[in-house]
Amino acid sequence: MHIRKLFPVAVAVLAVAIPAQAHAASFVADVLAQDVPPQLQQPAQQLQQQAEQWQKGLSPQQQDQVQQFVRPLPQPIPQLLPPPPPAFANNLDGWIRQSLYVMGQRRIPGSYAGIQRNIMRESGGNPAAINLYDSNAAAGIPSKGLMQVIDPTFRAYHVDGTSGDIYDPVANITAACNYAAHRYGSIDNVYSAY
Repeated sequence: MHIRKLFPVAVAVLAVAIPAQAHAASFVADVLAQDVPPQLQQPAQQLQQQAEQWQKGLSPQQQDQVQQFVRPLPQPIPQLLPPPPPAFANNLDGWIRQSLYVMGQRRIPGSYAGIQRNIMRESGGNPAAINLYDSNAAAGIPSKGLMQVIDPTFRAYHVDGTSGDIYDPVANITAACNYAAHRYGSIDNVYSAY
C-alpha cells in the first residue's frame, strides 16, 4: 500500500473527524448542520467531498485498501468515505455490469444490451478471442478480447482504474465503449464492426 497516496485522505479525515467528534457522536450529512459549529460546517463538507472525489480516482484495489485502513478507526471516520464498490461475478454478466459501473463513474454512455450485442457479434463472449484473419491482423495488429479491440485503440481509449491488459474483460469492454462513445456517441449506436 502506498502510504503517500493515503496521507492526504488521512489528514482530511482527521481534520474533519476530530472537531466533529467533540460535538457529535456520528458525522453524517443530516446531523452535520445540527451538531457541528457553524464555522466548521462548510470546511467539513468540503473536506468530505474532496475525500470522496479522491477515492473515486483510486483503483478498486486501492479503494479496498483505504476501507481496510479506515474501518478500524474510531467513528465517525469510516462514515466519511463512500462504501466500497459492489462485487461482480467473474462471468460475462459480471464483466458487463462491472464495466457499466466503471463507465457510470467516468460518464461513458452505454447500456447492458448495447454492450452484450456487440460482444456476442465480435467474440461470442470469449475474452481470449483474437482475430488473425482480418485487415487489422494483416497489418500486424489483430483485434483482441471480448470487444475485438486493436492495441493502439485500447491504449488510446483505456479507462483509468481498469487493467492495462487488453484481454482483461472489464478493461476491454470499457476501452471499446469509450472509443465508441467518442466515435459514434455510444456503444448503443454500434451495430456492425467498428
